[in-house]
Formats: sequence, structure tokens, C-alpha cells
Amino acid sequence: MSGPATEKASSAKARRLVEMTAAYRPFDGTPDEFIGADGRPRGHWLEFFDKMAGLGADDIARRFEAIERNIREQGVSYRAYGETTERIWPLSHMPLLISEKDWAVIEAGVTQRAEIFDLLLADLYGKGELVRNGFLPAAAVTGSSDFLRPMVGVKPRGGRWLNVYAADLGRGPDGQWWVLSDRVQAPSGLGYALENRLNLTRAFQAIYRDMNVRRLAPFFQAFRAGLAALASRSDPRICLYTPGPYSETYYEQAYLARYLGLVLVEGADLVARDGLAHVRTIAGLKRADVIWRRIDADFADPLELKSGSQLGVPGLVETIRHGSVAVVNALGSGVAETPTLLGFIPALAGRLLGEKLLLPNIATWWCGQAREREHVLSRLQDMAIAPAFGSATTRSQLGRTVVGSELTPVQRERLAEAIRTRGADYIGQEVASLSTTPTWVGSKLEPRPFVLRVFAALDADGKFHVMPGGFCRISDRLDSRAVAMGAGVQTTDVWIVSNKPVAQTTLLPQTENVSIRRIMGNLPSRAADNLFWLGRYLERAEATLRLIRCLGKRVIENEDLTAEGAATMQRLRKLLTDWGAAPARPKVALTPQGFLNTALFNVDEFGSAIALAHNAQRTAAVIRERLSADTWRIVVELLQGLQGCQPPLDEAEILEQADIALQAIASISGLAQENMNRVAGWRFLEMGRRLERGVNTGRFIRAFGMEQARGADFDVLLDLIDSQITYRSRYLIGVAPYPVRDMALLDPYNPRSVAFQTARLAEHIATLPVLRQDGMLEPPNRIAINLDADLRTASASAVTTEFVMSVERRLLQLADSIAARYFLQGANAAQAEKQVGLA
Repeated sequence: MSGPATEKASSAKARRLVEMTAAYRPFDGTPDEFIGADGRPRGHWLEFFDKMAGLGADDIARRFEAIERNIREQGVSYRAYGETTERIWPLSHMPLLISEKDWAVIEAGVTQRAEIFDLLLADLYGKGELVRNGFLPAAAVTGSSDFLRPMVGVKPRGGRWLNVYAADLGRGPDGQWWVLSDRVQAPSGLGYALENRLNLTRAFQAIYRDMNVRRLAPFFQAFRAGLAALASRSDPRICLYTPGPYSETYYEQAYLARYLGLVLVEGADLVARDGLAHVRTIAGLKRADVIWRRIDADFADPLELKSGSQLGVPGLVETIRHGSVAVVNALGSGVAETPTLLGFIPALAGRLLGEKLLLPNIATWWCGQAREREHVLSRLQDMAIAPAFGSATTRSQLGRTVVGSELTPVQRERLAEAIRTRGADYIGQEVASLSTTPTWVGSKLEPRPFVLRVFAALDADGKFHVMPGGFCRISDRLDSRAVAMGAGVQTTDVWIVSNKPVAQTTLLPQTENVSIRRIMGNLPSRAADNLFWLGRYLERAEATLRLIRCLGKRVIENEDLTAEGAATMQRLRKLLTDWGAAPARPKVALTPQGFLNTALFNVDEFGSAIALAHNAQRTAAVIRERLSADTWRIVVELLQGLQGCQPPLDEAEILEQADIALQAIASISGLAQENMNRVAGWRFLEMGRRLERGVNTGRFIRAFGMEQARGADFDVLLDLIDSQITYRSRYLIGVAPYPVRDMALLDPYNPRSVAFQTARLAEHIATLPVLRQDGMLEPPNRIAINLDADLRTASASAVTTEFVMSVERRLLQLADSIAARYFLQGANAAQAEKQVGLA
């Protein structure tokens, strides 16, 4: 049906479309993705903006806000190079659209380029015919620190040097796509590209569906199958090898490990022994079949590569020689990123494949050759000059790319003299002007330069698959020639739009023949360690907050303090001071209000609530792949809630903030109880909390429940263990020493008592794997059973301060024993053994 209302809506949509696009003007002479070479908008962009116009300005703004909110809540982050703090992921609100016709050219060119580099690496580390026959100067290869001599003569498992390849692309003035650089060392961006897709499509689901955007899942499915095909076992253990939580892209690495079902490991998690690579787990050493590395290759093995590396695995190169482990990409493949090689790739395409290069790269001249050096010198003012072997390894005067036209005459002459003196350290390149894409700036569209990173990965049949989309970085500077992640740079999703519906694909298995398992799994030791400490930090924070709340209430309620009340408050302050929440000898005497503010907000005190919340978040960040999005969000909110306050606060405000923080910790505990599978990871998180709660409750009892305690002290103790209601309902009399001690120390039904904690610890440890099947108890099990038995058989009337202290000491001994048995064990890491004998 049609009528005045329909016509009015159509007219409003048309006006909105004109408003969105009419003022858009690409830069003169710069290619643009929205406006074609003929000066007219491309059809797929007009379709996209037509659908956007139908949403209305308010709806679009709401969706943009939802994108930013989702990113904050999910904790999507990165680090710029050299920074120690994480930044929120800067996702642009507009996708980059590429037609199927353009994509077909990119796909073919990237596939061809991946094949070229794979063959090139096989020759450089194999027969060496390209260098021997003069097609490639030896110095152009060996001048790179990424050429690893220990890998010469080594054949990677599966026969391929490259399993993952990426190319950074831009569109030239003639409309042709050009390769700006190649990424083969450890290409980043796959996980962020997937995050970009999930966030943008969530905001514009209908538009995404109607424009028939090609899915990413088939690529990841093929990539995972390709990794599994490298192993000799049908059920391989595939690891993602990360530099650690301070890597610029650690979030992405953790995200990919979770999405693809890989084991996230650091160098300390791996052991090379007897020609095999192993992962340290709580069940001993377990074989690693495939390692997808995200560290630079020269850091991978301190024995044969960079000796000072603390990220590597001693002996890893030897296991690769044995062919017992597949490392992806192969160690030494980073030499293919050497800028010098760009000048030789066009000729190598014909030599290696017998084909013409489908995607040209930026014209490059290596100044280590006389003719090329003279050509660069003759056009120095018009060229970009860069270190020949990368800025990180340069021996030249350059640490980065410079443009000749931007140098003063004196600087240009100095550079020319350096090139004449040592030309092999420099390359000259055509100055690349990046194409632009529409970006939402304020309330209008503006063109911004971008770089598109496209990925290719081997599947199970040894064929390269190109991800239909990519990782797009958008500069905030109009004259940008290169785009690196940093302040002002944004990223966006890449939509390959089709004229026909696309098939729905997921990572779910395509067969019903899948073995069902209900097993605990072999938890890596590092993950167990961090889950254990996450539990301990959360419990320490809770205990500190309870002390702050208890003290704050008494500061408010006891204006005219009795001697007994004053002594109780002094004990509360002393306990917080002993725990490091407040300084023992402050420069200025602290008022009750000042003391509470310090214990809650002072980041310089290691035991303060905010310091413990920070430690909890830092520990959680290391195991982000093992935490649900809800858990991570609450951990972040716990810290941000405290950081968002502006002390000094008054006592009432302090109590409110302490309550909010305690609710956050309770939410984390509830999520763990209700949502986490009862596997090893949950048990270590639980053990950390139970052990810390047992120690803290013991300290509460010694401070407020023993011989020196009075009525006010017992009341504080019941508050601290959250047992006031239970006590009042069980005992009609007032607080009395023996019943309070029993409830705090020995009651097996009270989830806050020490006995309850030791019983749970004994249960958890009993379910964990053992190294030897000989029936003998391992040390943690023995300590937990003895401690639990002593508390089960003790009576409140016989409890002394010395007994409580002995319980605390044995709990701390149990913590040390758990660490020695299950966590990183250095060179003494043990392998599980099976005992064979007569029955």
C-alpha cells in the first residue's frame, strides 16, 4: 500500500540521504572508496547510506553509543608500542565497504603473494638457488637480523614455512590496489577484525544482513583445521604462544585462543625435553603438537637464538629439527618482511611461480646496488628513504622512514652522503598516498586515509584461504602516509558486499560423530597459578572492605566511646595497619575519617582496598581467555568504582563505597558458583578464596575472639564473618566466647568458618590429578587432610591462641605446597607416570 504517509516517509529518507552524502568531498587527486574515479558515488556505498538514512539521526546516534558501550563493557583493549597501560579499542562507527569485483583482485593477489613468500623462504633456508644463481643478493637476506642461521637446512613440519600471511594494502591514484608491506613474522589483527565485525554487526544487524556481507567464520574454520592437520595425533594440543600480558595485542591473543579453542601459553609454560615440546599443566608435562607463535622468532629459543630472551623456550629449535612440533609461522620466516626484498618481489614472482605479480608493491630500490643507489640519489627529493632492514635492526642513521621533500637542504645532503658511504643500509621508495574512506566525524561524513590488512591462512589441504574482510586502520591525519595503532588512529570492520545471499557458517562441527567428554582437562600451570591468586586477591579485598565497613560503622555510631569501644576500634585500626592498608607510622596523624580514606583509596598502600582490586584485575587480565565476559566486566567495575571516587569522603560515603565494592565481589563469587564448570580452573579459583578466607578468619579470631576479647569484640567478629543473624537465631543469650569461637573456627556448616574452608580445600585437592598412580598422597593432599581432621575433632573450649596461629601457619604451608606441586616448576617440571604392578 502507498499513500501520503508513505510518500512523506520516503521524502524524509531522501532528504536524510542527501544530508549525509552531499557535503562529502574526497581530497583532490586522492583515491576514495566512496567516490569512484569517475567522480560518482559507488553503488554499494549508496545502498549502505540509503539504509542508514532510513534509521534516522537519533537511532544512528543511539547505535553509535551502543558500539562504544559494548567495547567498554567487554574490555576490548590494546597497548601502543612502549606503553604500559591499556587503551580502549578505538572502533570507527562506519565499515569499509569493498565490492566483490575489487575483492576478487585482492583475494587472488594476496593468495599469490603468500605462495611466493612460502617458496622464497623454502629456498633461502633450503637449497639457496636464488642467491647462488644471482637472482637475489646475499647481503639483502643476511643483512636482516630475522634471517636465522640455525634454521638453515631445517624443514618445518608439514613442509610449509608460512601458514599465516598478511599484506597491508592501499589504493593508488589509478584505482589499483598496492601492497605497502608484508606481514609474516607474527601477523596481528585477526582477533581485532573479528571483534570489529561482532560489534558493528550487532549495531547494524539488518543492514549487514540485507547487504549480503561475506562471513568470517569459514576462514577461521579453515585456519583451525589447517593447524590441526599439522599434528601427528587425531586430537592434538594446539597452543597460541604469547609474549605475555604486556604485549601490545594481548587482548587479541587471549580472544583468539578462546574463540578457536587453543591453549594460551607463554614461554615459561613450555618445556622442550627429549626432542618433544610440552606444556606444563597441573597433571604434569603434556605434549604440545602445534604452536602458533605471536612472538618474534629470535626470542623463541635462548639456547640457539637470542641468548638474553626471557620469553623463549630453551631447546625449541632442536624439537623443530626433530619434526615433533609444528611452529607457525616457522622460525626465521620474519626475513620475508625485510623492506629490501620489496624491490625483488616482481622478478621473483616470475622466477618462482612463472606468473606476473597480480598485486604490485610500492616501487622500491635497494641502495646496496650501484645502479639503484644512483637512481635513488638522483630523485632523493621525491622519494621516501627508509632503513633497509627495518627500524629495529637498522645500522643506518635512520630509525624511521623520512621523505626527501620534507628535509632541509643540509639534512638532505647529509642523508645523501650516508647513502653513498653505506648504501646497503637504505632503501628508496615511491611516496605512497593512501586512499580514503568515509568516516563519521562529529555529525557528518569526512574522508580519512586508511590501510587495509588482508589475511591468508592454510587450510587442512594446504591451500591458502583469504579472509573475506580484514583489519582496517584509519588515520586521523589528512596527509597520513602510514597508519600505526596509536593516539587518534581508529579501526573498522571490512564488509565484502555480495549481490546474492551468503551462506551461514559457524565453527560448530559439521558432523554428529563427535565424542562426548566430561573431563576436568589438563589446566596449564600458569593459568592455575593466576586463578588461584585471583581468588586470593578477591578474598583479601573482601576482608579489607569488611574491616573498613566495620570500623566506619563504629566511627559513626560511637560518638561518646566507652573504654571498651575505643579498644575495639583500636584493634580494627591495628589489623588494617598490620595488613598494609594504612601506614604504621604516618607522617601526619590520621583522623578516623583520614584513616578510612587511606585504607580504601590509597594506591601506595599495598593492602588497601583499591590496591587489592588493582591486583585482582591485573591477575584476571593474564587469564582473560578463561573468564566469562560478565566476570571480566565486574572485575573491571570493581576497580573503576573505587578509582572513580574523589577522596576524601566522609564516613557515610565510605560505607556506601565499601558496600558497592563488596556487592561487586559477591557478584563475581556468584558467577563462579553458578556459571563456571566444575573443572580444574574453578577449583583453583575456589582454593585461592578458601585458603585466603581461612587465614583471614583466623586473624579475625585472634584479634576479636580470644582471651582478651570483650563483648564489643565478639560483636565485631560476628560482623566480620557475616554471622550475626545465624548466631542470634541459634543462641538466645548474648555473645559468649565459646559459641562465637565455634561459629568462627569449627562450625562445618558455616561458610565463613575456618573449618568450612579446610573441608572444601581437602575436597578440591582430592579431585585434582596426581603425577604417580601409586596410591600415595601428595603433599598438598596430606596437609589438607590433616588440617581438616584437626578442626573436625577440636572443641571450642579447648581452642587457644596458639592453636589458631598453628591453623594459620598450616594454611600458609598448604599454599606453598600447592604452588610447588601445581604451578610453574622451573627445570624440575615432572611428567605424569603410570605405575604398573600386580593387583
